[in-house]
Amino acid sequence: MVTAPHSAPSSPAAGGHDRVLILDFGSQVTQLIARRLRESGVYCEIWPFSAEEARIRAFAPKAIILSGGPASVHEGESPRAPAVVFALGVPVLGICYGQQAMCAQLGGEVQPADHREFGRAFVDVVDACALTEGVWAKGGREQVWMSHGDRVTRLPPGFRVIGVSEGAPFAFIADDARRFYGVQFHPEVVHTPHGAALLRNFTHKVAGCRGDWTMGAFRAEAIARIRDQVGEGRVVCGLSGGVDSAVAAALIHQAIGERLTCIFVDHGLMRAGEAEEVVATFRDRFNIRLVHRDASDLFLGALRGVTDPEEKRKTVGRLFVEVFEEEQRRLGGADFLAQGTLYPDVIESVSATGGPSVTIKSHHNVGGLPERMRMRLVEPLRELFKDEVRALGRELGLPEGIVGRHPFPGPGLAIRIPGEVTREKADLLRKVDAIFLEEIRAAGLYDAIWQAFAVLLPVRTVGVMGDQRTYDHACALRAVTSTDGMTADVYPFDMGFLTRVANRIVNEVRGVNRVTYDITSKPPGTIEWE
Repeated sequence: MVTAPHSAPSSPAAGGHDRVLILDFGSQVTQLIARRLRESGVYCEIWPFSAEEARIRAFAPKAIILSGGPASVHEGESPRAPAVVFALGVPVLGICYGQQAMCAQLGGEVQPADHREFGRAFVDVVDACALTEGVWAKGGREQVWMSHGDRVTRLPPGFRVIGVSEGAPFAFIADDARRFYGVQFHPEVVHTPHGAALLRNFTHKVAGCRGDWTMGAFRAEAIARIRDQVGEGRVVCGLSGGVDSAVAAALIHQAIGERLTCIFVDHGLMRAGEAEEVVATFRDRFNIRLVHRDASDLFLGALRGVTDPEEKRKTVGRLFVEVFEEEQRRLGGADFLAQGTLYPDVIESVSATGGPSVTIKSHHNVGGLPERMRMRLVEPLRELFKDEVRALGRELGLPEGIVGRHPFPGPGLAIRIPGEVTREKADLLRKVDAIFLEEIRAAGLYDAIWQAFAVLLPVRTVGVMGDQRTYDHACALRAVTSTDGMTADVYPFDMGFLTRVANRIVNEVRGVNRVTYDITSKPPGTIEWE
């Protein structure tokens, strides 16, 4: 199923909390703006810049932020902010392209820059304003992160200069009377060291947001919304073993109790011990009604002879739907289907212009269940980012082994075994993967890594063990750091760690005689191998 587009009615998630609206002009880091605001306790939503005036007014934002974007303001048909943004009487902050659009619309001028700035830059603070209070001092020089080829060359009436950089004479501007601010740099990224504090001054000091949006508050409000939506109906939830479906299930169970049934389809392609942990957590610890279907023979049989990665995904997805539907019919049907849809899925389902994006995400936790099931959706996490889901999971009392678990693909180990998938290969890979993760945890590195896993390579290599020649499998280890999975860097293990892991694998896993470490970043590679 496809998530609702930006044009859907705004979410009630904010309850009675203050909220900020972020209008997206297509920046690759717009989501980071929302993450920074949420971290400071301010609820916010990201909408396309083309949002209708009536919808913006109905949302009643305490402030508005205009994001960056790839367009050039001085070119024809470039995007603009809705006029209502500057007529509402609320504070407005323009970031990068957002600053340029604001200046162009309010009577300033934007031109191509003689000196473009990409990456680290420095801003000389020539004056003070409400955003810099307690953060930047007049006369100081501050590191920021820039990404622009255009710059403001004439300020609109009412604005003054707060900071300048080598390539931007108006790198930081303020109109104190109207509470309009503009920055050419990106305060939302970690490469602007005090950027989060600047944003906090904007939301808390300038806009007067209380910063009282917490996971505790969200939990109570979400339970009330679930009860209101479901009434006396019954809900089924597909558990994948991942954090999203687990948190959604725990939250819904707190709302409606026994009227929730979870269906866990075990395709035989999970990591070591995961199936047992899911069953123990939900059936034994939380007393949630759980159907555990061991369909490993079915899945592994269907994958026999399949080598194309996309065919693997489609095979696993198709079978998941079939098995889920079968178990759901045995239960006598249900009124609602629960999904662990997250806010990035909602955002990415459309582009900044409000139209369909190139890629619409499918949600592997329910295998893309078909419309013919005729159930209404319950998506209690659709306003949350991944880190917020983890915080909610802890609030709900889920064990850290589930809440802090690294992301895991829907097709499971099938796409970590290039070539044909067999039960023997899956068992071999599970052992290698378990050793790798065990050593990562023992070294205290698990939470510093976004995702870590092993891949069983479709080659055999010559080795020597004792006085015997071996001809066994090779495996690759992969570990990356990331904030959202869109880009990723290799984790820089020291050689001592990698040597220790490799020694354990070749000594303890019969059938593997060579270990490699993947040092490819994303891009140009992807996180998974298939």
